[in-house]
Amino acid sequence: MGEFHGVRVGDQVISPIDWEMNPALSFGTYESWGGRERVRNNNECVYYFFVDNWGKEPKLCLMERAVKHAKVMAEVKAPPEIIRDCVADQGTSSIFEKSYAINDRIKKWLIDNVLDGGDSRLVVPRVDTPVIEDMGPQLPSAAEKSFTQEVVSLPRVGAIIQDEQLQGIMEKWNFFDLEQNPSGRFENSFVAGNDPDVVVDRKTSLMWQRRGIDIGSIRLMRKSIAELNEREFCGFSDWRMPTMEEAMSLMEPVKNVKGVYLDLCFSKEQPFIFVDAQRKPGGYWFVDFKQGRAFWSSGTIPGGFGRLVRSL
Repeated sequence: MGEFHGVRVGDQVISPIDWEMNPALSFGTYESWGGRERVRNNNECVYYFFVDNWGKEPKLCLMERAVKHAKVMAEVKAPPEIIRDCVADQGTSSIFEKSYAINDRIKKWLIDNVLDGGDSRLVVPRVDTPVIEDMGPQLPSAAEKSFTQEVVSLPRVGAIIQDEQLQGIMEKWNFFDLEQNPSGRFENSFVAGNDPDVVVDRKTSLMWQRRGIDIGSIRLMRKSIAELNEREFCGFSDWRMPTMEEAMSLMEPVKNVKGVYLDLCFSKEQPFIFVDAQRKPGGYWFVDFKQGRAFWSSGTIPGGFGRLVRSL
């Protein structure tokens, strides 16, 4: 991480600043499954400066990044000319690439003027308004929505899956996977369950959590499932991790407005979930609704989220 520096944001002193982190590296570390192996702790936050060029004028900002969130903490009122010079240094970039690493000139200005007891008036905290997640329109009841299709019986027992078997699974059931089967589309038939926290897919005869379990290791996930069943979540005690096929049946072929490949009736707060499948020769399988694919990783840190299912 190199030099240790701190910055005051309102009443909070944030330290250390990670000078090596930037938007591109952040994506590789927190969004790309391979990078998650480098995360030491699910509660660890990394702080770095970046240039935001999405608006009319570029801004210098401070980012807080962790496994579960990315939050702009503050805007730093740096001289506009040095921010514009940093943008100019990027050359021609994609319309989707408007967040840039800072250059040495901005770093020196920050150290000289803002960090370690510098002028905190130059740091303007970002005030976030709480957002209530859009869970989509009210689902019809089973009585209100006719269903005449044939029920699809997906595998309901955990499996050991080799890498070379993955594409065959996606093609067999016509699941969408951005890498393995980008033309796939599995049609669901969602209706309201007996509780607002669950939804029923009559196509597969499965009941799903609309939200789920927070991120954790495979060991903690199994413990959470046992506790949830002991409490009889929504009146049932047979909740379990979905199989690969069951989880992939939820994958939509396009991202919704919340940025995940899911029906709006599901929360975006469980972007990648454990499935009841181990990888041969090693690892655990996950389904990533943010990246639109299945992937494997370790079952420890950071682990995964849970979205549980039960058979009807």
